Amino acid sequence: MGKKPGSSDVDVEAIAPDKPTGKAASPGTQSEPPLTQVLAVAVAAIGGQPREGQQQMADAVEHSLLTGEHLLVQAGTGTGKSLAYLVPALLHHETVVVATATIALQTQLVDRDLPALVDAIAPVLGRRPTFAVLKGRSNYLCLSRVMDGGPSDPAAAGGSEAMFDADELIEADAAARGLDANSSSPLALQARQLRAWAEETDTGDRLELMTPVDDRVWRAFSVSGRECMGQSCPQVQDCFAELAREKARQADVVVTNHSLLAIGALENVPVLPEHSAVVVDEAHELIDRATSAATRELSVASVERAAQRSRRPAGRESADLLAEAAGALADAYLTMEPGRIERPVGSLFTAISLVRDSARAVLSAMGPATGGTGDSSADAGARQVAKADLDELFETAGDLLALDEHTVAWLDVDERRGRRLMMAPLSVAGLLRKSLFANTTVVLTSATLQLGGGFDALASSVGLTGGADRSPGDKPLRWTALDVGSPFDYGKQGICYIASHLPARVGRGGPQGLAPEFLDEVVELISAAGGRTLGLFSSKWAAQLAADAVRTRVGVPLITQWDAPLPQLIDRFTAEPRTCLFGTLSLWQGVDVPGYPCTLVIIDKIPFPRPDDPLVAARQRAVDDAGRSGFMAVSVPRAALMLAQGAGRLIRTTTDRGVVAILDPRLRTARYGAYLMRSMPPFWITDDPAVVRASLTALDDVATIHEAEQSR
Repeated sequence: MGKKPGSSDVDVEAIAPDKPTGKAASPGTQSEPPLTQVLAVAVAAIGGQPREGQQQMADAVEHSLLTGEHLLVQAGTGTGKSLAYLVPALLHHETVVVATATIALQTQLVDRDLPALVDAIAPVLGRRPTFAVLKGRSNYLCLSRVMDGGPSDPAAAGGSEAMFDADELIEADAAARGLDANSSSPLALQARQLRAWAEETDTGDRLELMTPVDDRVWRAFSVSGRECMGQSCPQVQDCFAELAREKARQADVVVTNHSLLAIGALENVPVLPEHSAVVVDEAHELIDRATSAATRELSVASVERAAQRSRRPAGRESADLLAEAAGALADAYLTMEPGRIERPVGSLFTAISLVRDSARAVLSAMGPATGGTGDSSADAGARQVAKADLDELFETAGDLLALDEHTVAWLDVDERRGRRLMMAPLSVAGLLRKSLFANTTVVLTSATLQLGGGFDALASSVGLTGGADRSPGDKPLRWTALDVGSPFDYGKQGICYIASHLPARVGRGGPQGLAPEFLDEVVELISAAGGRTLGLFSSKWAAQLAADAVRTRVGVPLITQWDAPLPQLIDRFTAEPRTCLFGTLSLWQGVDVPGYPCTLVIIDKIPFPRPDDPLVAARQRAVDDAGRSGFMAVSVPRAALMLAQGAGRLIRTTTDRGVVAILDPRLRTARYGAYLMRSMPPFWITDDPAVVRASLTALDDVATIHEAEQSR
């Protein structure tokens, strides 16, 4: 199973983490059929075919759950990895949490895979395993706000653009449109829709809304974890979020997301039920999601919002102190250039100190909760919302004033959100090691976990291997790594074309835009393919310039990421022959378009992270200071992951054929090129443009014949 050197010499019981046991083991455990039989029943029930890689992965997951040994398993597209971890998880008799990175996969598991799987295996097991989905509180309707008509303080609807409660938001919208708030105001209609839906829904889950509502309206009728009144809420017995948590406590498998998993682990917040193991699907996203969960910000808008929300529960005089602090913070930010700060000094230090001290003063003015019945639920809710904002401001400002070498802070300038001081951990490896891997058994799985041909980069980034942030008393973690391969024959199904004759495009290519040779290459490839192209670009600027060239010189339909919502774009790309779809980061992962619509994937350049990203730069510098190459340790593995994900858009079934064209000669010339190539699927590789164009033309001919037959 690809165990790491030395792992067989360690006593499992001696280092297995102390884990909560979840549900008690069933007395009939010993009489249940073996995993192989149950998996075969499940595969047959969904009309699938037995796969060696799937069985191999299922056996490894079962071993991990039984021994407490962490597992990294790479399973290529088409392996059927969902069943490979769901079946042993449902057989485990202790609660297993499954965390996904995307809503799409979470929905697929809960709405399709798990119901079909449970129906199939229940007769074989003699019992019916259970499952539940659990999300953050803001995904559920808050009955307290529904009953009160939305938050009663003017800023509680949340966000700098929503400075009204539900009714005020509706009236303002109606007035702006010259409408009667009680008739056809769009926000009024949506608010009435939500209130009516609250009487019908069993879950209160926003995803189950048949008609989407404006984010401002939803925020007016939902709360975050910090804003929730908890057990003091008069609606707690019927609370949708609490009902979801109770269902999760009784389930064999609980499906959640990376963010909620990270919040529970990194902030030591009990948001998940007791569980014995965690399966992290789409695990290549875990570091980014954990970093995002651990990132905090201090903005002028957030201080102003807290001041506004505090006026009633704390009094105008106290709230005005916070408003003055917001003004001082705005003045300090205007004197700063965007980028990293080592520590606050001068006017910035003074302004952050003022925010911290004012937040503390307002909290003191609010006093402790009385727990009495004199206040309405709306008043209690407004008080909790204000307190949540103040607590966060006080903690964030205090941590910014105490910056150390393990934390990175920077000033970010956003067109919509203005200037914000951001703060994130230099590394989340130690945090994940201490809060996740040391406390429960973890299975990490994805189609792209091996970077540079091995698992070491991923294992190090999540804290499985010791690093500079490892404490002296940490016990070694026992883990294994496994690549179960793919059912695809990449060498016969796909070509990787490296345009080594092109000039390296490190920057923007000069004031005239993209080099003519680059645009010529894009046009020639798409012409040979007859369209049918997914273009993955490193920037919006490059995608739009290339799109303009194709529209001018090639007679095929072309759409870009910015023309419509992503699901609509993918539907059109799939349904309309010869269409090209160009975009940036949103298209590099998650686009699943099998067959002839996608026979060419163009990658414009190696997707290195931006060198001016403060967090990336800080992480690279920390590695450089330790005597190693920060670029090779930080940027190259990140680029390898994105390159593998992008190339993976081409082959989605065993019958797919096509070309991945990488228009960056550095894959051939740079010292890191071989590392990047080892991270990609094992396509047949060439740098001969004539061979590639001929192959694409042949594929276009076959696709044209197929489409003509389909239209008859």
